[in-house]
Amino acid sequence: MDILGAIRSIMSGLENGKRMFGVGLLTVLMMSAAGCTELMEGINTPIGDFDLYEGETSTVTLEIYHGESFATATANYSITIELNHVDAPMHADNFRVHALDGNYDNVTFHRIIDDFMIQGGDFTNGDGTGGHAAKWYGICDGDVMNQSDCPSEVYYNVPDEADNGLKHYACTISMAKTSMPNTGGSQFFLMPGDINQHTWLDGVHTVFGTITSGCEHVTTLSEVAVDDYDRPILPVVIHTATASD
Repeated sequence: MDILGAIRSIMSGLENGKRMFGVGLLTVLMMSAAGCTELMEGINTPIGDFDLYEGETSTVTLEIYHGESFATATANYSITIELNHVDAPMHADNFRVHALDGNYDNVTFHRIIDDFMIQGGDFTNGDGTGGHAAKWYGICDGDVMNQSDCPSEVYYNVPDEADNGLKHYACTISMAKTSMPNTGGSQFFLMPGDINQHTWLDGVHTVFGTITSGCEHVTTLSEVAVDDYDRPILPVVIHTATASD
């Protein structure tokens, strides 16, 4: 997909106001088209002990169906993701805790673009406008602050870890966010197996794991029929998300 084509696709997905990932990606693509090499990164780093998962890796398995309901689904898929707790400790922990808490169960992939990615994880609104971090990671609405000063958990974010050296290759998982630093929450996107590398996302969005099983299913799902706003015609839904111990 060329840059202008991607911009057109993203613009069509912004009709509901502030959308996670779409806004941020549009900014990066426009910068790339203009020849700008500066990338948006988190400029503030929270300080504190956030009780993170202590292992180097963990796994989350997504059971996904394509259809109006699990009982009447036209297809079912299983995808296993290995989370990188060394290079993206807060993002990996956040995704794992969301899975443990059941936040991803029955949540849709609301935005799908062929040859690009499938995006889901908005467990509050289901349309790309909602979601938040699974717990407190030192960021409230994109800013470093004390937890006591944050008005509500709906403003909880994960600090950017996009400079960790992990790239947006095929079969990876990355965090969706707005155009502002430190605004990741619960939304994520999966890269299908038929892409090479989304270089314009590297250093901007945080890659925090690899799809170790079922990446061919991500490729299949990236090719489902969608409407003019990249929403699947037939829902693509996470039935369950199960984290390893």
